[in-house]
Amino acid sequence: MNNSEIQFLDGPQSRLKELKFTFQTMRELIHGFRALHFIGPCITVFGSARFKDGHPYYELTRKASAEFAKLGFTILTGGGPGLMEAANRGARDVGGRSVGCNIQLPVEQRPNPYLDKWVYMQHFFLRKVLLVKYSFAFIVMPGGYGTLDEYFEALTLIQTHKIKDFPIIIFGKDYHKELLEHIETMKKDGTINETDSHLYLVTDDIQEAVNLIKEKSIKQYGLKPRPKSKPTWWLFEHR
Repeated sequence: MNNSEIQFLDGPQSRLKELKFTFQTMRELIHGFRALHFIGPCITVFGSARFKDGHPYYELTRKASAEFAKLGFTILTGGGPGLMEAANRGARDVGGRSVGCNIQLPVEQRPNPYLDKWVYMQHFFLRKVLLVKYSFAFIVMPGGYGTLDEYFEALTLIQTHKIKDFPIIIFGKDYHKELLEHIETMKKDGTINETDSHLYLVTDDIQEAVNLIKEKSIKQYGLKPRPKSKPTWWLFEHR
């Protein structure tokens, strides 16, 4: 967490400091929009930075992302190591596009070597906006607090109709067993609706995930691999 974030979360500041923070975050958000404007429709992959090359989850993420990239999607991740790297690497394996939206952290969050393009963000809440904005499906691989935060953010936005009913696909049935049991508890206690468990798919079958994306992302929204708009030279834009 950087100094500006610490100050912002430390209660009310002077009006000048809060105005300055507002303009800083607006500038950062605009920077993110401009950097990612031409990346095309994306599939965002969430997952831990701590599973390394050779781990079964790393290999699963790499293989799954390669299949998603073959559909014409850009693979978008947090841009760091671990399963984020595996997802970007899978896209690179099949000639797909690979993009990262990095967060500045003291540890774990350096850009991985399989990115075609990346943008740095200072604030988690702005990064989540970008990861959601350009995505037509969300893949949840095994991870920690950050992965679950991103998963429930996307799930809540779909549940509350703030974004469209894009596929959310959870890989790792064994890893997520207790989480899924808790979701059933929430459903039993009425804190979520009976139908809310239909907002996501739990699978370890890559082809099942591909079929759902074809049905709920490509067919339902008529997606095309790249946007029609072109970079504007006087805005210093580029793909």
